Amino acid sequence: MTGDGTSSHAERSLLLIHGRDFKPAEEIFTDLSMAALRCGVERDYPDQIDIFDDMQKHVAWYGDLNADILFACGKRYDEQLDVGDRRNVLNALREIKVRKRFGIRQYDLLPGKSAVPEAIADIAAPLLGAIGLSVPLIGTLAKDFAKYFDRKSDYAIKVRERLRTRLCELLDRGDQIVLVSHGTGSVVAYDVLWQLSHDPDYRDDYAKKKVDMFLTLGAPLGDLHIHKRLLGAKNRLSSRFPTNIISWHNVSAEDDYTCHDNTLADDFKMMMQERVISAVHDYRIFNLAVRYGKSNPHSSIGYYIHPRVSKILADWLSEPDIETVPKYTF
Repeated sequence: MTGDGTSSHAERSLLLIHGRDFKPAEEIFTDLSMAALRCGVERDYPDQIDIFDDMQKHVAWYGDLNADILFACGKRYDEQLDVGDRRNVLNALREIKVRKRFGIRQYDLLPGKSAVPEAIADIAAPLLGAIGLSVPLIGTLAKDFAKYFDRKSDYAIKVRERLRTRLCELLDRGDQIVLVSHGTGSVVAYDVLWQLSHDPDYRDDYAKKKVDMFLTLGAPLGDLHIHKRLLGAKNRLSSRFPTNIISWHNVSAEDDYTCHDNTLADDFKMMMQERVISAVHDYRIFNLAVRYGKSNPHSSIGYYIHPRVSKILADWLSEPDIETVPKYTF
C-alpha cells in the first residue's frame, strides 16, 4: 500500500467498445460479451481464468445512440430475438472444446458462407472512393456509422464522450488497460486515443498516459476512405497518430467485409517509424459464428471467443505488473 492507502500496483482493466447497429441493453450486452471472452480464456488457458475473473471489466455502450438514428430511418428491432440469437451463437461456439477446430474446414461447412460481400467491398471501395461515393455508400449500408462522419450531427461527439469518460477514469487510476474494440467501434476508439494525445482539451492530462494494448476486431481502419477521416489524418507527422498505445493487435476474419482491408501494420507503419508505438500485429482468423441460420463472419461473439483473441488476452494477463519489472534491465 502507498501512503495514501491506495494499492501499490496497477489494477488490470479491460474496456470494450462495440460497433454500429442495434445492441441489446447495456447490462445484457456486457454479460454476453464478457461471457464469450471468458469462455475462450477458460477453454485454452484455464490457468489464467482466475486472473481474468479478478480483472476489472467495463463496456463503453452507446446502443441507445445507434437506436435513435436507426429508428428514425424506419428500422425495426426485436431485442428479445436478438438476445436469444446471440445466446445461441455463444452456446454453439462454447461447445467447441479444441481450439484447432476453429479453422478453415469447420468454416467451409457453415450454412450460407459467402466471400461475395468482402469481394465487393475490395473492388468497389477504391472505385467508389475515386468518384466521391464512398461515404454516401456507407450512409446507405450503415446509417448510424455514416452519422459519425456527418459534421452536422453531434453523434460522433456523444459516442466519443461515452468511451473517453470510461477510459479517462481508468487512466486516472493508473490501471493497466487493454482496450478492445469491435467493428466501427475501432474508429471511435482510435479517435478517442488521438484526442487524448493531441487535443488541447485533453493532452496536458493524458498525452503521457498509456494504454497497454489496443485490440481491434473486424476493424475498418485499413479502408483508405475511412483512414482519411480519422482525427489527425491531415495533420503533420508529429501529431497525426495517437501516442498513448504500447502495443496494437488487430484481428480480422475471413469474409468479414467490414475489414476488407484486413492488415493495419502497413497502414500505420509510420507509428513505429516515429516510435510512438512498440508494435502493430495483424492476424487472420475464421469466425465460426452462425446468426439466424447463416454464417456471420463479423459477429462480435465469434471474435471474442476465438482462440487467437484468447491467446492475445492470456498473454497480456500473464505479463508481470509494470511495478514488478526490475528497475534496470540489461
